[in-house]
Amino acid sequence: MAQLTSVPGDVAANVATAVDAVSRADGASLLVLPELFLTGYTLPPAVIALDDPRLAPLQEAAATAGAVVLAGAAIAGAERPTLTTLAFGGTAPQRVYDKQHLSGGEQECFAAGEAGTVLDLAGDRIALATCYDTCFPEHGRAAADAGAVLYAASIAYYAGSEHRRDLYTRARALDNGFFVAVGALVGPCGEGEFCGGAAIHDPEGRTLVAVPDGEQGVVIADLELDLVAATRAAHPILAERRALGPARSVRL
Repeated sequence: MAQLTSVPGDVAANVATAVDAVSRADGASLLVLPELFLTGYTLPPAVIALDDPRLAPLQEAAATAGAVVLAGAAIAGAERPTLTTLAFGGTAPQRVYDKQHLSGGEQECFAAGEAGTVLDLAGDRIALATCYDTCFPEHGRAAADAGAVLYAASIAYYAGSEHRRDLYTRARALDNGFFVAVGALVGPCGEGEFCGGAAIHDPEGRTLVAVPDGEQGVVIADLELDLVAATRAAHPILAERRALGPARSVRL
């Protein structure tokens, strides 16, 4: 997973950084980059089209490496742009997920996505999330219900949010008994300072690898996906979930 600094509005520079991250991932089949990395996390956002020619070097690098690279960008829409995850490595960049839960000022700048996404990567189901999505247990649960064994999240947390950042992503792993892979923004971007958080967590919420806070870097891990079924068997939270009605009001 990649923890990188983005230059607001400089797509070519950010693509060059992403291409370098692909080379550093060295054989990984999946690489997750930060939220809004390609256009920079600024509000209002710099906006690009899906066919922007500046994206071509990343597409070529991903295809050459035989990897799927997930990267965030603000993509032009009919009325408002969307805060979108693009997938590189196929025949062309694909728009695969629009962030469903918009936070703070994002609500004034973007249109929210209406549906989740689960990718099929060589037969393994990978659900996508963007930052604030991971704060909602229901988002991770919907991914698990759709058969996901990995929850891939792109994030951009402001400095000072480290505790909540890690708690949310590790909790989603534990809640759902799947792996969580996080790509994170770090350092200055526009008026913001971002704290990183790139990591891979196992199905019990233990951190397997992580990039140190405040640093740029790439970490990878070989995931034993059979551990998902084993963990869910040992801790059957998903299977034993009950449909609960509203709480009763009791006067004492």
